[in-house]
Amino acid sequence: MGTVNIILQLFLSLSILVVLHELGHFLPAKWFKTRVEKFYLFFDPYFSLFKINRGGTEYGIGWLPLGGYVKISGMIDESLDTEQMKGPPQPWEFRSKKPWQKLIIMIGGVTVNFILGIFLMGLIAFIWGEDYLKNDQVKDGIAVDSMGEGIGLRDGDKIVSIGGKSFDEFNAAQFKGAIIFDGENEVVVERNGQEKKISIGEEWIKELAKYENSKRSIFSPRMPAVIGQVAKDMPGAQAGLEAGDKILAVNGSPVQYYDQLVKAAQKQDRLSLDIERAGNRLQTDVTTQYIKYPRGLKKLLGASPDTSKTLGVSSLIFAEHFEMSHRDFSFGESVKYGFTESFSFLGSQIKAFGKMLSGKIAAKESLGGFISIAKIFPETWDWKRFWRMTAILSLILGFMNILPIPALDGGHILFLLIEMVTGRQFSDKFIERATTFGFFILIALMIYVNGLDIWRALK
Repeated sequence: MGTVNIILQLFLSLSILVVLHELGHFLPAKWFKTRVEKFYLFFDPYFSLFKINRGGTEYGIGWLPLGGYVKISGMIDESLDTEQMKGPPQPWEFRSKKPWQKLIIMIGGVTVNFILGIFLMGLIAFIWGEDYLKNDQVKDGIAVDSMGEGIGLRDGDKIVSIGGKSFDEFNAAQFKGAIIFDGENEVVVERNGQEKKISIGEEWIKELAKYENSKRSIFSPRMPAVIGQVAKDMPGAQAGLEAGDKILAVNGSPVQYYDQLVKAAQKQDRLSLDIERAGNRLQTDVTTQYIKYPRGLKKLLGASPDTSKTLGVSSLIFAEHFEMSHRDFSFGESVKYGFTESFSFLGSQIKAFGKMLSGKIAAKESLGGFISIAKIFPETWDWKRFWRMTAILSLILGFMNILPIPALDGGHILFLLIEMVTGRQFSDKFIERATTFGFFILIALMIYVNGLDIWRALK
């Protein structure tokens, strides 16, 4: 059922984004009395699943779920219909419109994407507010994985600041983003009652940006050594462990924190546990089990080496252990939040794109196809998460479409801006060749990014 939920969420989200993006082209085209021949969700080579004609436009649903399109008369687009361009320009055609009108038609799609992203971010804040964990609530510091240790962090550290900015809200994803996107390389932690500066090497930007590390948070709040859940038919259940059990010692060595249990399990195949249950002290032996991933699935899921062995138990959910804080947003505050959050995300994307062009981040580690997109949705249906992911995808779609690549909106916009500045219109033949060239670049890119997903799965 989890996989079905992911597919349904992906399908619904992309359908919403495609329809609204194309509507951004469709409406101004109609306003300027430009004929729109087709408005399609998904592509329809050879046949469509559904179609209906209204007002001179064919509305339909195609069978190939790779996007959607509006076919505007007198315009070279992804349909590569050049026959229409052989005759003289007609008043209802795109090519007959004034440059500023054509610009509004072309920029409409990405404009809708950016507005939708901002709107959804603000709407989420207005309806649900925001839950967060104050850093001062993490009184026992952090538990780090092997990558966190490589950076220089240690179990029990309390993060004070990163890049000179106070770490007031405990957010491991933002910490990681500050290193990857902002290039922050200095962290201040409190260790054993004293502040210590940690310098993060340049090599960690590439390492943290790797696809296989995308799910890693480097650290988490340190939790007490109490069992939260026990998976059925796993070693922990077979050894008689129960939710609520407090681990007192592992192989005779006292433990306080759950991460100590996890790290002991990684080093040894058999553990002797002293536990406290309902005021009684008990002892049990448990054998660790290697996680048996299907070939390549470990990499595809972004699993870290720290999870290669398991007891089949998990810690308490930190939202239940810590006193979480909540903030509500008024209408005005939610509008501001929508803009702030969206521009912050877009800024990160622009920085990441710049780092890819400069070689600081490998493109193959940052790009992904439909599998990568699907993975951002949870296995259970959560409307708050769904709308946030849709907002993020809308902003990404807007950003990617504004890139000055022929066949994308950004390519058409670039040609129109040059035309408006110079007063010279590009020939239909030039636009046709540029669009064809750009189209094949996009096909190659689509094959590449989806091939990356497959390669990661088989690796």
